[in-house]
Amino acid sequence: MSKKPYYISTAIAYTSGKPHIGNTYEIVLADSIARFKRAQGFDVYFQTGTDEHGQKIELKAEDAGITPQEFVDGVAGQIRGIWDLMNTSYDKFVRTTDKDHEKQVQKIFKKLYDKGDIYKGFYEGMYCTPCESFFTSSQLVDGKCPDCGRECQPAKEEAYFLKLSNYTDRLIEHINTHPEFIQPESRKNEMMNNFILAGLQDLCVSRTSFKWGIPVDFDDRHVVYVWLDALSNYITGLGYDVDGNNGENYGKYWPADLHLIGKDILRFHTIYWPIMLMALELPLPKQIFGHPWLLQGDGKMSKSKGNVLYPDDLVDFFGVDAVRYFVLHEMPFDNDGVITWELMVERMNSDLANTLGNLVNRTISMSNKYFGGVVTNTNVKEDVDDELITLALQTPNKVVEKMDKLRVADAISEIFTLFKRCNKYIDETMPWALAKEESKKERLETVLYNLVESICIGASLLESFMPETASKILSQLNTSVRSIEEMKEYGKYPSGNKVTDAPEILFMRLDLEEVMKKVEEMKEAQMKDVSPQKEEEPVIDIEAKAEIEYDDFMKMQFQVGEIIACEEVKKSKKLLCSQVKIGSQVKQIVSGIKAHYTAEEMVGKKVMVLVNLKPAKLAGVLSEGMLLCAEDENGELALMIPEKKMPSGAEIC
Repeated sequence: MSKKPYYISTAIAYTSGKPHIGNTYEIVLADSIARFKRAQGFDVYFQTGTDEHGQKIELKAEDAGITPQEFVDGVAGQIRGIWDLMNTSYDKFVRTTDKDHEKQVQKIFKKLYDKGDIYKGFYEGMYCTPCESFFTSSQLVDGKCPDCGRECQPAKEEAYFLKLSNYTDRLIEHINTHPEFIQPESRKNEMMNNFILAGLQDLCVSRTSFKWGIPVDFDDRHVVYVWLDALSNYITGLGYDVDGNNGENYGKYWPADLHLIGKDILRFHTIYWPIMLMALELPLPKQIFGHPWLLQGDGKMSKSKGNVLYPDDLVDFFGVDAVRYFVLHEMPFDNDGVITWELMVERMNSDLANTLGNLVNRTISMSNKYFGGVVTNTNVKEDVDDELITLALQTPNKVVEKMDKLRVADAISEIFTLFKRCNKYIDETMPWALAKEESKKERLETVLYNLVESICIGASLLESFMPETASKILSQLNTSVRSIEEMKEYGKYPSGNKVTDAPEILFMRLDLEEVMKKVEEMKEAQMKDVSPQKEEEPVIDIEAKAEIEYDDFMKMQFQVGEIIACEEVKKSKKLLCSQVKIGSQVKQIVSGIKAHYTAEEMVGKKVMVLVNLKPAKLAGVLSEGMLLCAEDENGELALMIPEKKMPSGAEIC
């Protein structure tokens, strides 16, 4: 009987730099799903890879003084090295600079153009360089990119467009009739309400302002824009051919069972990609899952802060499987997870070293101490055995149920519930006490057999998530991994089998103080690696307002003021009311900066003031001017203050 095919893919990683642990979470998550499906008997095809074109790559290569191809070769090698380090079992690593992919993308572009689904036009709008995305003004959030929150810049150029409007109704119908298509449910609602039902703008699918991309072969001024190029990898990697000469894998595995992607690129996968497939008259993927983010506990990762967490650094501290366990176990189904050094040490000591490692070590050590390592099932049962046996038999079904819903963290928790029950079973049966009575010998053998058998089931389930650890456990128990089907029967461990006489410590407990000392040393090293010449201050570009005449500017009066008193505005959560001394006058000014300064902090500051603003009431309080502030990309405000000591009332000119 042939195995049922199962195709899972990750989003392809952008080759702008070395992946950090947040980027790496997705590949580990996909690997755990792929391994579990194999354990269930599926014929799994697991594809990942790298996205290697775009303006950002061209700029980074220029800064590095190398060609774009040299740049992406280096970064793609780094990414693949990290994926291999994390023991991920992908079947195909596709690169968008692969010649067969580039050829098919050109053919896809031409086919859609010939059908009239792609047309030539002119684009003028707001462009986010980091996301390589165009937006209309209505799509911006507070004037910024709706995906990354950064500033967008006006852009204007000739471009080709994909007619999304041709397929919007079909897409809505598909989403409504296939509730499993976009998961979790909250992501589906977000896509429908915020984008699709609000009305789709035709998608820009070519660029002329840079050259690092796949050329449009019938119009060499244009290169294929990133999303049509990148998204096509899911079929080109299988051997799809526009002319119908498809490879064997395409016929076997498409449509994909699961596209696993980060929630930040959900729009591209649930709107643009399905419409591209509809235009190509191809089946849509069965499910697209937008997973949450893994966030740093002490703020956004930044090289200049020395707080970027890279997988290889974490592996040096904890080992591959401990890192895999952490990122999988700590990520909720549809909410962001948080990673901190303290929490990783806690999980290492509590879950891995104590619950799991100590259980396996104690069981093997007692088997050696009391019976020379021979594990025999004498079937001397007592009521206390039933709860352990029942749970051991129920756990595989519970894990399958969770994995079918992609609740990976919950699935791991079910396995560790079994390990915890094994530890409780030891406390209940007290093997050390049984060993003191010769008449209890056969009962002791049964107790140790039940422990070994239950650990075998748990370790076999654990193999999808922590493959090296599962292999070590089963090797020490002198047995092999079981399939899901084989776990339905309790007692498959061969009676009379012999465990290892030298049990290996699976996980060493760590001292948090020592770990944090090494972390600080690592951060200092990261800071030294940051070149002051190359590390640029972040900049923000904002949409330009209409030009004004010099006379208009001269109507505004700016002076230095000193805040002599300040209090909160009682009817407002945002406002502070300051008494500002400007020369010999005192003006009352209300400012929306309560989230950034306390009333106490304001007193004594020298500030820049627009003094001739027409008075107005804010929350019922009169305001007679405006304090000048600067705002960063995260919405943080900072009062503008004179660089040098200036008297109250000094004119700002």
